Amino acid sequence: MKPGFWLFPTTLAAVLGRALLEEGMCRAPDGQDGFPGVPGLDGRPGQKGDTGEPGKSARGAGIQGPKGDSGEPGLPGIPGNRGHQGLSGSPGLPGPPGPKGTKGEAGGSQEQPRPAFSAARRSPPPGGRTVVFDHIITNQEDSYNPQTGVFTCTTPGIYYFAYQVVSSGDLCLSITKNQEDVVGFCDYNSHKVLQVNSGSTVLSLAPGDRVALTTDPAGGSSISRGSEADSVFSGFMLFPQRG
Repeated sequence: MKPGFWLFPTTLAAVLGRALLEEGMCRAPDGQDGFPGVPGLDGRPGQKGDTGEPGKSARGAGIQGPKGDSGEPGLPGIPGNRGHQGLSGSPGLPGPPGPKGTKGEAGGSQEQPRPAFSAARRSPPPGGRTVVFDHIITNQEDSYNPQTGVFTCTTPGIYYFAYQVVSSGDLCLSITKNQEDVVGFCDYNSHKVLQVNSGSTVLSLAPGDRVALTTDPAGGSSISRGSEADSVFSGFMLFPQRG
């Protein structure tokens, strides 16, 4: 038999059945199903299908994976606007005391000039308005002249001057600086008995300034010369000043 005419039995039965139907002959009963054929080869891939509907989120259902590595730092951002100044805070508690400092060196107080004088009026030479206290009680730095009754400043500083004068009549006295009245005191003695006229002041003096006690003839200048009580003029430096 030639290769082109080989037919399977089932194929031949189908062809004969179809031919008999076409010629008008009676149909034979159906035969039994044949054995399954050998699976065919895979067909060609079909066309891409349409996009399906989005699936439902499965957030929280899966297992969380490990944390990833940190990324590279980003570029610095633009500085923001300056905010409003806040309210001042309450003062803090005082801090603990600091350590005690080292002891300083002893000052040269013994070497510092200390002008001071005190003089009484006993047998003064005749003079003008200046009241001369001729008897020296003390005269540090020789700043007071008992012949003229004038104190001359050699060390700049703040000085204190005071006097008490015994009088049996009216008396007006002034403490002068460079022959100008600074303060004046008057005592009117109508009973003509011994009484004390006193006064004091504080002066700022520079080197060369001259201080004295003077009388005012218009207001009375009767200073007692008796031995009942002494008339005294005193002065001293309270503290020095830088020039």
